[in-house]
Amino acid sequence: MSDTLANLLSETRQFPPPAELAAAANVTDAAFEEAKADRLEFWAAQARRLHWHRPFAEILDWSNPPFAKWFADGQLNVAYNCLDRHIEAGRGSKVAIHWEGEPGDTRTITYADLHRTVSQAANALTDLGVTAGDRVAIYMPMIPEAAVAMLACARIGATHSVVFGGFSADALSGRIQDADAKVVITADGGYRRGKPSALKPTVDEAVSRCPSIEKVLVVRRTEQEVDWTDGRDVWWHDVVDSASPEHEAQPFDAEHPLFILYTSGTTAKPKGILHTTGGYLTQASWTTHAVFDLKPDTDVYWCTADIGWVTGHSYIVYGPLSNGATQVMYEGTPDTPHRGRFWEIIEKYKVSILYTAPTAIRTFMKWGDDIPAKFDLSSLRIIGSVGEPINPEAWMWYREHIGHNNAPVVDTWWQTETGAQMISPLPGVTAAKPGSAMGPLPGIAADVIDDGGNSVPPGGGGFLVLREPWPSMLRTIWGDDKRFIETYWSRFGAGAEAGDEWIYFAGDGAKRDDDGHLWLLGRVDDVMLVSGHNISTTEVESALVSHPKVAEAAVVGATDPTTGQAIVAFTILRGDVPEDEAQGDALAQELRNHVAKTLGPIAKPRQIMVVPELPKTRSGKIMRRLLKDVAENRSLGDVTTLQDSSVMDLISSGLKTGKDED
Repeated sequence: MSDTLANLLSETRQFPPPAELAAAANVTDAAFEEAKADRLEFWAAQARRLHWHRPFAEILDWSNPPFAKWFADGQLNVAYNCLDRHIEAGRGSKVAIHWEGEPGDTRTITYADLHRTVSQAANALTDLGVTAGDRVAIYMPMIPEAAVAMLACARIGATHSVVFGGFSADALSGRIQDADAKVVITADGGYRRGKPSALKPTVDEAVSRCPSIEKVLVVRRTEQEVDWTDGRDVWWHDVVDSASPEHEAQPFDAEHPLFILYTSGTTAKPKGILHTTGGYLTQASWTTHAVFDLKPDTDVYWCTADIGWVTGHSYIVYGPLSNGATQVMYEGTPDTPHRGRFWEIIEKYKVSILYTAPTAIRTFMKWGDDIPAKFDLSSLRIIGSVGEPINPEAWMWYREHIGHNNAPVVDTWWQTETGAQMISPLPGVTAAKPGSAMGPLPGIAADVIDDGGNSVPPGGGGFLVLREPWPSMLRTIWGDDKRFIETYWSRFGAGAEAGDEWIYFAGDGAKRDDDGHLWLLGRVDDVMLVSGHNISTTEVESALVSHPKVAEAAVVGATDPTTGQAIVAFTILRGDVPEDEAQGDALAQELRNHVAKTLGPIAKPRQIMVVPELPKTRSGKIMRRLLKDVAENRSLGDVTTLQDSSVMDLISSGLKTGKDED
C-alpha cells in the first residue's frame, strides 16, 4: 500500500484521563512494563484471576504454529467462573442482569437466580442427550435465556454456535450443518420495532434440511402461534423450569472447544471461528476489567450488542459475568418506542459504562443533539465504541453529548477471530485522540507493515498484523485447518520472507501517525486506487462527516476510464438540513470541496449522492459491496443479510433525498 495518503487525516486534539479516574484505575502504566518484561508471565497472571480446578504449569505451546495452545495442562469451567465462584464469595444476591424488554417489561436477575436457571438448563440439556463435545445451535432474541443457554452449554462442555436471530433459514441451516449440531435452542419470537418477530418458523425451515438435529428447545416469549413437531420440539418452561437446580460444574481442559461463531461469508461459505476455553476466558475477562475499568461493586455496565455477534459473547456474557458485574441487557432497537430509548435506559439504571457501535453513534447524531439532552446521563463515566473505525467527529459528538466532556472514550479494535479486545486506549492511562484506537493493549504485539513485511515508520500506512500469539486467538476454522492457514497466516508469515515468524493478517489497513498512534482504515479491500494513489474509504468518510451538515457517509471506488477508480460518496444529512437544500446541487458541490480542502484535491469525490439510509447488515456494518454495485450500475447481488433491503431500492433508483425509512 502506498504511503501517498497515509497521513491525510491529522488530529492534534488529545484528552487525558480525568485525574480522579486515573488515580483509582484498575490498570496503570505498570501493566505495559510487566508485559514488556515477560509477555507470557503477564498473561499467566491474568489467567490466575480465574478459578482453575487444576492449575496450569505451561503457559503457551507454540510448537506447531499457527495452532496455539494456551494453559493447556490446566482445567477450568467457564460457567463456574461466571457464576459459582461469585456465589461462594457471598455475592449471590448481587444483580447480574437488569433486563429490559422492548415492550417495557423488565426482569431483575441476581447471580443466585442466574446460577439456578443455568444449572436447571444444564440438567435439561443433559436429559435431552447433550454431552460434552456436542454442538448446540442457539438462535434467539435478546432475552436472558440466550445468556442462560450459552452458560448451560459451557457448564456441561457442549460447544455452542450462536446464530444471530435475524439470519435467514439458509444461513441458519448452513451453520447447523457445518457444525453438525445436535440441538437448536430458540424462541417463538422476539420483539423488534414494536411488534413480535417470529423465529420458530425460520428454525422449522432450517431444521428440515438438518438431519443431525434431534431436539428443538423453545422459549415462550411472544406467545405467537407455532408449528409443533412432537418428539422433536420441547418447550423450555416444560423441561428447564422442572429440572433440578443442583448441578456440579465439571472441569474441562483449557483447550476444550467453547464455541464456534460464523463470520459472514458474503461470497463464500461462512467461516466457523473456533474459540477454546482457558485462553479465551482469560483475555475476555481481563480486557473487561482493564479497558472498561470495571468496578463490580459500583458500576452498572451496558453493552448494546446482540449475543449473536462476538461482542455479545465476550462483552455481554463471558467478560462481564466472569468479573461479577451488574449489567443491563436490552431486547430491542434504539428508536422503539421513541428515539430516546437508550438514554432513558441509562437514566433509569444509572448506567456508568456504555459500549456501543459507531453506526449507532452516527445515527444518534443524525437524530439530533436535543434527544440525549433530555435525559440525565451524568452516571456515565466510561464510554466505548466497537465494530468499525470511528471517525473523529462522531468520537467528539459521543464524548460531548453522551460523555458530558468527561468520560473517556475507549475506541476498541478486535475481531471475531481475535476473541477479545486487542487495540484500545486504557481509560486511566491514555491521552486519547478522537478517532484513533491509539495502541495495542499490554501483552499484544500489533504492528503496521508494508508489502515486504517491514514495520512502517510514523506517518506511514499499511497492513495491520499481529506478530505474536495471544490467549483469546481463534484456534482454527471449524473442520478446515487448511483454510485457517491460508486465510490468516499465509500473506506475510509461514516461514516465507519472514523467516520462522508467523504473522497474523487480519485484513484491515491501518496507519501510524507521527506520534506512533494507530488509526484503523477498515478492510484493505476498501482502499481505492485513484490516479495511482491509495485512498482509504474511512478517511474520505471521516472528512465528509466532519462537515456540520453530514451525519453519516459511505464511500466506494467505482471504475473510472480516466483515473482507474473514482470516489463515489453516499451521505446522510443531519436532521436540521432543509429539504430543498438537501436536494440541490450546491450542497453536493460544497461537500466535494470540503473533502478536497480536508484531504487534498486527489480525494475529491466524483459524485455525492444524498440518501435517506445506508445498506447495513444486522450488526451495523455498511455493505459497501452493494453501494459499489449501485455506483457502477450493476444488478444487486444477495441482500439477505441486509437490515432493510428497501434501502437499496431507494438508493439504486437514484433518490436524492427522503425521510427516515424504518
